[in-house]
Amino acid sequence: MFEVAVENSFDFQSPEYASLFARSVASAFQHPRWLSALYGKLAIGNSIAPLIIVIRFADDKRLAMVLPLVRQRYAMLRVVEFADMRVSDYVSPVTDAATFAQIAADPACVAAIRRLCRPYDLLRIGKLADQSLRLERLFDIERESMGMNAYATPLDETYPLWRQRRLERSYCKELDKKSRQLHRKGAVRFECARDAAAIDATFEAMKFYRGLRFGDPKNGGDLLQLPAYYDFYRGMALDGRDDATRTYTLWLDDRVIAGVLGLAHRDSSFLVILGGFDFENFKNQSIGSLMFEQVARDCIERGERVLDFTIGDEPYKLTFGAEPAAMWKISRPGSPLGYAAELITERMPAVKSLARRIFHKPHETSGQADAAKSVPKEVTPG
Repeated sequence: MFEVAVENSFDFQSPEYASLFARSVASAFQHPRWLSALYGKLAIGNSIAPLIIVIRFADDKRLAMVLPLVRQRYAMLRVVEFADMRVSDYVSPVTDAATFAQIAADPACVAAIRRLCRPYDLLRIGKLADQSLRLERLFDIERESMGMNAYATPLDETYPLWRQRRLERSYCKELDKKSRQLHRKGAVRFECARDAAAIDATFEAMKFYRGLRFGDPKNGGDLLQLPAYYDFYRGMALDGRDDATRTYTLWLDDRVIAGVLGLAHRDSSFLVILGGFDFENFKNQSIGSLMFEQVARDCIERGERVLDFTIGDEPYKLTFGAEPAAMWKISRPGSPLGYAAELITERMPAVKSLARRIFHKPHETSGQADAAKSVPKEVTPG
C-alpha cells in the first residue's frame, strides 16, 4: 500500500508538501517555510546530515507522510533525531491521523522506516506534545515524560473578557499600573512589524537584550548571538510575514524596548518562539508581561483561539491563564554503545547533566552553527 524511501533533497516548499501539511495534524514547526529554512540554514556542515523519510501511496505516488529527521554525531555516538536544531518546540510526523494509523498498522511499511533509520547508536526524539500522533508506534517503544510541560492560554471572544477570565484581578490592576508608569516615560507604541526595516530593528534589539540576559551560547546562553541562528530567525520573520510568522515590537519614542517573534498556525493559534526585552531600564515596569498582554490582545482581534507559550515551566505563563500539557520523548539504542550511553545518562544524575550539556551544545562548522536538540528557549517577562 505504501512506498518508503529516503529523499534527502525533498522540497518542503513544493505544492505536494503544502497540500500534505494542510491536511495533516502536524504543528507549526513542520510548516513548509520552517522546515525548508531549518534544513537549508541550520542542518549544514559535517556533524549534521538530513534523514528525510518519505512515505507515498503505492498506487498514485501521492504523499502519505513525511518524517523529517537528521543524523547527528556526538563524539563517537551516532544519533538519529527529529529535525529540531534547538529551534522547534513540538515535533510530529507530517500526516493526518487516519493515514498515520494505516502506516503504523502496515508491518512492511514500519519495517522499512526502521531499516532506513539505521545505522545509529541511539534513536532519540523529544518534544512530543501530549496529543501528538503516537510516533513511538513506528518503533515499538513507549514514550516517557520529558519532565516538563508546554503552556497555552485559551483566548476568549474579546480582550476584556479574556483578562477577566484568565488573569487574576489583582494582576490586572498591577499591569495597568505598570502600563501607566511606562507611558509616563515617553510615547509608547505597540505594533506588528511589517516592513523589513522595522523587523531588522526589532531583531537587533532582541539580540542585544538577550545577549545581556542569557550570555554566550557556547556556555548554554542565547542562540540568537550565533550568526546562523540569527539569520534563521530573521529570515523566517521576513519570509513568513504574510502567512507563517509575526514579529511584534514595543517602541518607546524611537527606540525598540521589546520584541516577540511567533508562528501563526492554521488561523487559530499563535506560538511564541522568541522574545527580547529591555530589563535593564524597564524591569520595574514588567515590560515582558506588558508585551505579552498586547500580543494576546492582537491575537484576539485576529480571531485566534489560543496563545501558546510553548515548552518551559516558567511561572509567568500561569499568570496569563496558561494551562500545562505534558511533553514526551522516545528513545531506542541501536548498538552496545548506544545502550550504555542511554543506561548511564538515565541512571546517574551527574553524567546525565554532562550529557545534556554535550547534546545541547551548538557547534561552529565552516563559520556556521550546527546544533543539537535543546531544553526550551528562555522567554521570560519582567
